[in-house]
Amino acid sequence: MWPAVSALLRKELRLELRTFQVIPAMALFSISTLIVFHFSLQQNTVEGPLAAGVLTVTLLFSAILGINRLFVADHEEDGFDGFLLAPVDRTALLVAKAIALFGFLVVLEVVAVPAFDLMLLDPNLANGPALGQTALTLLLADLALAIVGTLVGALAIQTRARDLIVPLIALPLLLPVVIGTAKLLAPTFAVAGAQALPGRWLAILALYDLIFGLLSYAVFDFLIED
Repeated sequence: MWPAVSALLRKELRLELRTFQVIPAMALFSISTLIVFHFSLQQNTVEGPLAAGVLTVTLLFSAILGINRLFVADHEEDGFDGFLLAPVDRTALLVAKAIALFGFLVVLEVVAVPAFDLMLLDPNLANGPALGQTALTLLLADLALAIVGTLVGALAIQTRARDLIVPLIALPLLLPVVIGTAKLLAPTFAVAGAQALPGRWLAILALYDLIFGLLSYAVFDFLIED
């Protein structure tokens, strides 16, 4: 399977480098959302649960844009048919797309998190522990977004209303991820400085990643054929 995954990843990277459709759109949307929050909250800085909620929502809705575009090229250029005819494990497409989306999300956060820090976050909160805890939390959240997003994107691309189907299916499924991410980021952005991450929510996010990873691996083969 891994040679097929490698080939699919190279295709995804070349496609994005040629078209620049997914990552710039996600980054611009995240910055626009942060600007909206900046003016609508009527606060110069945020911290604690409010800061956690703003960052979580911004990244979530930006990720929805990437999920919507994940399978568009394959659908429009008959890439699904070509892949189904190839003598490779069908789940290679799931793994490759999930890794690609995970990479897109990491690049998005390289842009969005500094913009959030600059526009909204209290400058007194910026420190080493906060940066490390933020990175750990977002990596766990990105893994969940990549797995669920790939599964939902493959399902929605078969319909005409894919732009509507993706958020309608993905948002309820990702609700535990949203809650867990916000719960983990809240102590990171606490007024008194970064506090220890709650182990329960770290375990919940990790367990969510494991369960949906196994579930996606089990059903993707049947989903792509239907």
